[in-house]
Amino acid sequence: MLHSYTKIWIHLIWTTKNRVRILKPEIRPLIHQHLLEYAQASGTPLERLNIQPEHIHSFFNLPSDKTLQGVVKALKGESAHWINENGFLGVHFNWQRGYGAFSISASQIEQVKRYIQNQDEHHKKRSFREEYDLLLRKYGFQIGGNR
Repeated sequence: MLHSYTKIWIHLIWTTKNRVRILKPEIRPLIHQHLLEYAQASGTPLERLNIQPEHIHSFFNLPSDKTLQGVVKALKGESAHWINENGFLGVHFNWQRGYGAFSISASQIEQVKRYIQNQDEHHKKRSFREEYDLLLRKYGFQIGGNR
């Protein structure tokens, strides 16, 4: 086989340090646009992105020449640097260590895109902690300890 063909869809979630609800509505569009542009320029365009006060959902196709760990490190590291460099929050900003990354079947792509797009509605009914615990259970992780 001369060519490699991959479609590895990833739903990626990460949080602010200590899950502090610091990402206020007025700065979210700036962060949103920056992350979209950065991801595109770095070769991992985001299909969906939603920024909430203490967490981010993103959805992308993992390129065959990149690792998940590398993509996450780049998105989180570069965006934290950019947020701090621009002084958007008035305090030093960090993302929480770790992340949740879930592989998505091709048959579920549109459903996941809608889910990410509708985060504001989801969080009227369920906290981020409840949402994340449900996702962890759905993907077979044991719930307990520090999440």
